[in-house]
Amino acid sequence: MVSDPSDVFKLLTTVKDPEIPVLNVVDMGVIRRVEIVNDIIEIDITPTYSGCPAMDVIAANVRTTLEREFSNQVKIASVMFPPWTTDWLTDDARAKLMAYGISPPEKNTADKSLLFGHREAVVCPKCQSKNTERISEFGSTACKAHYRCVDCKEPFDHFKCI
Repeated sequence: MVSDPSDVFKLLTTVKDPEIPVLNVVDMGVIRRVEIVNDIIEIDITPTYSGCPAMDVIAANVRTTLEREFSNQVKIASVMFPPWTTDWLTDDARAKLMAYGISPPEKNTADKSLLFGHREAVVCPKCQSKNTERISEFGSTACKAHYRCVDCKEPFDHFKCI
């Protein structure tokens, strides 16, 4: 039986995002609350967006991981408010995305290009150039856009700022 929520958080760093396996659920910021109440591990998870197909897999992996390690019952709730934002990604998660070949979002919550008449500068994860262009608003998953570096000519995904 586990009694310290910090032990639960530590174990949850081993649960990976099925779509981006270099990220864990803690670094992603989707784990919003961990409490142990009457020996029940209560977890609140906030989806990256309301229709994210990976959230069911993430919840199942969280449950399996905790039940395998601890003998506590596990209760998982999906919490939609406040909505998840890319601001909740840790700096470590951003570095992992870049090393994996996905340009991470800036530390702001919205693309303000319509307001200012220019697009955000998306950094190429291969050569770090900001001379990039968006090819498609949608990349390999709905949370990513597809870009190309004008300098090194390599295509890459950019994790959208939400």
